[in-house]
Amino acid sequence: MTPPALVPFSDHGGDWGAYETELDRIFLADIVHAGIQFQGDRVGCRKHPETGGRWAAFWHLIQEGKIEDDRTPDLRRCERLRWVRWVIENAGTHTEIDIWQNMRGTEVNALLWYREAYLVVLARRKDFWLLKTAYCTEQSGRIAQLRRERDRSRQNG
Repeated sequence: MTPPALVPFSDHGGDWGAYETELDRIFLADIVHAGIQFQGDRVGCRKHPETGGRWAAFWHLIQEGKIEDDRTPDLRRCERLRWVRWVIENAGTHTEIDIWQNMRGTEVNALLWYREAYLVVLARRKDFWLLKTAYCTEQSGRIAQLRRERDRSRQNG
């Protein structure tokens, strides 16, 4: 089983507005309103603060950058927006999706890593999982860090 087809910018004639609208449609249909579950609990998304009428979680799935107000579109994230749901729904049954947990402060996160190339991060809440972000893992240092963390989790699990 393979992930859904990419959603390339080129299919929208170079019109960023049309592309962003299509990505938001996919986000709402495939993620927000799809009833996604992970380990028996629903997966939710952060709506506020909305920017340009779009959910906060939407921007985290299609943009990159450490400073919240200075994030920029990442076409590789955009193209793979449909992968978010697929990775979550196939985690635990697909052999190419590694799953482990980590702590960031007091927050427990589940990391779902497809082929060491695409990472979905969910944060544990009382009775649901919050979709934090998803992105391509391209930098060798980040890949090495994730491998170490995953392998340590396997040894301790």
